[in-house]
Amino acid sequence: MPSVREVRQLPYTPEQMFDLVADVGSYRQFLPWVVATRVRSSSETEMLADMVVGFRSLRESFTSRVAKERPHKIRVHYVDGPLSDLENIWLFRPYGLESCEIEFYVDFTFKNAVFERVAGQYFDRAFRMMVAAFEKRAAELYDTENALR
Repeated sequence: MPSVREVRQLPYTPEQMFDLVADVGSYRQFLPWVVATRVRSSSETEMLADMVVGFRSLRESFTSRVAKERPHKIRVHYVDGPLSDLENIWLFRPYGLESCEIEFYVDFTFKNAVFERVAGQYFDRAFRMMVAAFEKRAAELYDTENALR
């Protein structure tokens, strides 16, 4: 079961980072391997979303229920797809005046043992690429905004 926990301090507010992570509909624009997303429903506290992830000839579709506690926490509950289990949590804590500390945790198991082995081989590299994509997107969205304050 691949898993990772990462803590980062970033020069953005918890609200900014929460909004970035909660914007599942935009993931295709900046996250590697995200082929498509569809938000079925969304409210202030919950979202139901589908995501198609592709790598080479592999394509898998996931459905998740996302619990939102703005601006402190996002928790992804796995609903349907190729996994047998998924736990994904984002925590956003103030860190100084205009910064935040982000804690990210993901742990998952594929139903298919072959996918599990492949995921295990590439998970660390894929995770680092994903984190870099979120950080780059935050800079694109918020660096100008923060400079104007």
